[in-house]
Amino acid sequence: MKRTLLSLVFLGLFASGCTVYQINSKDMSQDYYPPKTSIDQVTYIQNTNKPYTQIGVVSVTTERIQPFSDVVPKLKQEAGMLGADAITDVQNDATAFWKRLKPQRLIGNAYIRTTYTAKAIVWK
Repeated sequence: MKRTLLSLVFLGLFASGCTVYQINSKDMSQDYYPPKTSIDQVTYIQNTNKPYTQIGVVSVTTERIQPFSDVVPKLKQEAGMLGADAITDVQNDATAFWKRLKPQRLIGNAYIRTTYTAKAIVWK
């Protein structure tokens, strides 16, 4: 019984240390833009011809198997806190630690985690 309880406690502590998403942003503007109250107020546009001002950069680091459709709302939410109208120019790359590893035959590639970055913009 003690062994089972100890195993469950260890498993719980191990699982609680894992995070699926790490979300960051960098504000690049001296101006104040009121935060958005909903991610629906922030649009995702890969490329735009419309004039804009970049107010920040948002990033989400996650497991590479996470679908892009799950990452976009996280990027939009963080950009909305900066007051952005949209996110654009989304790029992804392996994170620094995982990028240094050589590809492994066991998992097919060493890039277990990837970081998506996007420009947080406001329309002019």
